[in-house]
Formats: sequence, structure tokens, C-alpha cells
Amino acid sequence: MTPTGRIHSVESFGTVDGPGIRFVTFLQGCPMRCLFCHNPDTWNPAAPVRYEMTPQELLSETLRYRSFIRKGGVTLTGGEPLLQAAFAREYFRLCKEAGLHTALDTSGAVFTEEALGVLDFTDLVLLDVKTADDAFHKSYTGMERKNNRLFLDHLQSVGKPVWIRHVLVPGLTDIPERLEGLAGYLSGYSCIERVEILPYHTMGVYKYAELGLRYPLEGIGPESALKAEEVREAFRKRLGVEVV
Repeated sequence: MTPTGRIHSVESFGTVDGPGIRFVTFLQGCPMRCLFCHNPDTWNPAAPVRYEMTPQELLSETLRYRSFIRKGGVTLTGGEPLLQAAFAREYFRLCKEAGLHTALDTSGAVFTEEALGVLDFTDLVLLDVKTADDAFHKSYTGMERKNNRLFLDHLQSVGKPVWIRHVLVPGLTDIPERLEGLAGYLSGYSCIERVEILPYHTMGVYKYAELGLRYPLEGIGPESALKAEEVREAFRKRLGVEVV
């Protein structure tokens, strides 16, 4: 049976979710509840969505922009795209047949055989590492860190290129001991090609109000650009990879 993807939205000229200009698809549903999340509208897998498509239908839409993304590619993100692993795998398979570079933006929270099968047709993994502090991880994200760690271990074992993404939140993840722990943890993986340090922002606060939800980080302002650059420079020196 051909899987059908439940799609929250698409971005036809994405420039921040992998190399080059990309066709980015946001799949509906996420098992995590990160305190800093700016897309709570993607959490509920059963929520109404803008599109329901087969992999071939999404590919057909993607190829409308082929001239723009030919040096970039496609990215599946969310929510958590691996909640719809069968759809993601088939879409990526079709994209590879069409000669497109594929990137998977994931939290690594879904660690199943079906989810790992998506990697068969994935060129690059953008892996969110929320924190390397096991004791803090569940209260910060709603889940234990085990699957995220297992996912990165698997990527290392199969030699899959990885870009790490980490959100810097004032007073939570930008404190020295957590940053040192994260840098030490990441230094053990040769599959990591790049680290993205992303300053926390409050642009998604209005969505919580629209959904009738309390915003969990009320009172915490955006991370400063200066602090973010200080952290990037420290990670460059520690890890010896590109840090942006």
C-alpha cells in the first residue's frame, strides 16, 4: 500500500535546512515537547493538515522547482518526520531516482527499524541535540535522551554525514557546564561535519496563545547574538569542525 504523508506545510526556497536552496517539507506530528519549541502546531499527528499526499505527488510538486533546487535538494523536517517513516523513505527514494540531494532533519526521538530505513536514501542528517545532560533532558524535552544518543551512534556506525543543531536558551542550555558537556559529547563522533548553534527566539509565542496553551518559557528573552558567537568560537576550537 502506498503511504500517504500528512504535511503541515512546504517551503519551496528554503536556505537554512541543508546545503543550497531546498524544497522543505514539514511533516505533521512530534513526540517531543521541547520547552523552546516554536512550532506547537506541528505536535498533534491527528491535527488538520494543509496537504495529504503520496510520495509521488509530493515529488511532482517538488520537481516544479527543480531548476532552483538542483544545486541544493530536498529536506524533510517537522514536527518529527520519522513518525511518518514509510512515507519519508519512499519520498526520498523517488528523490534519489530524480537525482536530488536528500536531507533529514530529525530529533532522533524515533529509533525503530522502519525509521532507520529512511537512511537508505538519505544523503545528510540534520540531527537536533537538545542537550547532553541526561538529568535535564526529560524535563526540557518531554523525553529521555536514550533514542537521540542511539541514533547518533547508529549514524556514526554507518558513516552517515551529520550536521548537529543545538538551540542556545538563556539560563538553560547556555550555561558553562552544559556547553562543556555537549562539546565533550560531540567530540567523540567523526561523522559530524558541522555544528549549528541556533539562538533561542520568541517568534512562535503567538502560536501557543492561538492553541490555548501556556508558553513554558514565558519571561525568557531571546539569546544574544554575542553570546551565540562566543559559544560558536569555543566549539570551533574544541571540535575542529565548521560551526555556524
